[in-house]
Amino acid sequence: MSARILEDSPNARINKTILDRYLALPLEDNIVQATYVWIDGTGEDLRCKDRTLDFIPSSPKELPVWNYDGSSCYQAEGSNSDTYLYPVAMYKDPFRRGNNILVMCDTYKYDGTPTATNKRKSCLEIVNKCTAEEPWFGIEQEYTFLDFDGHPLGWPKNGFPGPQGPYYCGVGANKVYARDIVDAHYRACLYAGVKVSGTNAEVMPAQWEFQVGPCLGISIGDDLWMARFLLHRISEEFGIVATLDPKPMPGDWNGAGAHTNVSTKAMREDGGIQEIEKAVAKLSKCHERHIRAYDPKQGQDNARRLTGKHETSSINDFSAGVANRGCSIRIPRGVHSDGKGYFEDRRPSSNCDPYSVVEAILRTICLDE
Repeated sequence: MSARILEDSPNARINKTILDRYLALPLEDNIVQATYVWIDGTGEDLRCKDRTLDFIPSSPKELPVWNYDGSSCYQAEGSNSDTYLYPVAMYKDPFRRGNNILVMCDTYKYDGTPTATNKRKSCLEIVNKCTAEEPWFGIEQEYTFLDFDGHPLGWPKNGFPGPQGPYYCGVGANKVYARDIVDAHYRACLYAGVKVSGTNAEVMPAQWEFQVGPCLGISIGDDLWMARFLLHRISEEFGIVATLDPKPMPGDWNGAGAHTNVSTKAMREDGGIQEIEKAVAKLSKCHERHIRAYDPKQGQDNARRLTGKHETSSINDFSAGVANRGCSIRIPRGVHSDGKGYFEDRRPSSNCDPYSVVEAILRTICLDE
């Protein structure tokens, strides 16, 4: 992880108010600055670049296909490096505002086939087979703020803070760090059109969570990836790193997950608890396949987190329970009482690809694969 952290934090020392003079410069009404965003060859990091449009788009279908140097993003050889960006979702730009946009993109190789980290294409194919079930998803994205040296923000440089207990949903300078970034990110998501539904401080100090959803089908992946982009982009301005590492601090500290809440139309209707129980039974038979789909390293990252401690289940065993945060699948107490609603899959890691998670879940609970 240290190799990916800035050696210093120059962004924090730049006078950001100077930029306001230039952002206030008037542009022609039809001029739009579009930031194309994509997932690189790591399957977890994001890249972006800008282009100027001479029209105001109303749909991603109107946006031009673009290309980039895939060899610099771990997605192509230098001798044949052109890789292509296909716009799939469009958001308002909270940095430049006005008619300017952020564009979530799929990535394709020179021959028209998806790159290895383009999980959206196959996910969408599965989602389209499950439209009658109307699958809803909500993802609880946990993450941790790091100082420029890779140490959790606010932690003593030569030691550790007090044990976990007072930090979850905490208030006060001795309990929470960097709420400014959290609030900025929350507001930026709402402005952009990301369906963010809330946020809170998490169990480990310097650890936070935001929730995206409920979203129908593929849109949960689009919105979560764009929310991650906004988190990294805003943290950049503060000179702080936001890491999605599932276990940023070894030892007696909570890891970070992307707990995924799932429901189908039948689950949300009266008597839906029976459908939830059927889905859990199906999931119990495909545990290993889901573990491989739930982090970019096919389970290696989750092996550090899913230890059976710190509100996690064991990576080796499938379990389910009502209101039990130590299980693979949690059925909320209210859902059990109401007899309908949703279930929570607590296994996906914080750095998971949501497209892979959605595809795996739908293949199991809707398509019986």
